[in-house]
Amino acid sequence: MKIGVLALQGAVAEHIRSLEAAGAEAVAVKRVEELSELNGLVIPGGESTTIGKLMRRYGFMDAIRDFSAEGKPLFGTCAGLIVLAGKIEGQEDAHLELMNMTVARNAFGRQRESFETDLDVKGINEPIRAVFIRAPLIKSVGPEVDVLSTYKGEIVTARQGTLLAASYHPELTDDYRLHAYFLEMVKEAALAKA
Repeated sequence: MKIGVLALQGAVAEHIRSLEAAGAEAVAVKRVEELSELNGLVIPGGESTTIGKLMRRYGFMDAIRDFSAEGKPLFGTCAGLIVLAGKIEGQEDAHLELMNMTVARNAFGRQRESFETDLDVKGINEPIRAVFIRAPLIKSVGPEVDVLSTYKGEIVTARQGTLLAASYHPELTDDYRLHAYFLEMVKEAALAKA
């Protein structure tokens, strides 16, 4: 399993470490051509507007949509979740528009409102540790989206087919089970194509 981490901004090294701990070969992706070698791709946190601009500048928008259309899984964390969303509250344009969900940016407030908590996630036996930093929220989802976890009644983890989105930073903990969950999605997708 070769998983890429989009290396335009954000916690790239931390995602690579978590993916490797979960058993994958993980690489930083800086050029569109590198996507063809991958089984899955992580879009890390950072600043969603900046990531979107850089993705457009370097030709990643259509390339990642094509990657997804081939049935290869994507995992967006924090700003990466915003990049996957079909709609962003208060903005006319979204980025990849792949997941049928509406998201709110910085829904938990500023940096100083950052926090950690244990989160129950559907499909993972024990609660995982989640780090929320200026985190977005999933405000609503379409019927094909499976809500995997909520925090205080708000959706913070969701899956739609080969797309996985988390409001928080699983890569900033030593708990790599959400990355392992994503690897299972990648394996399922590879088997479905075989």
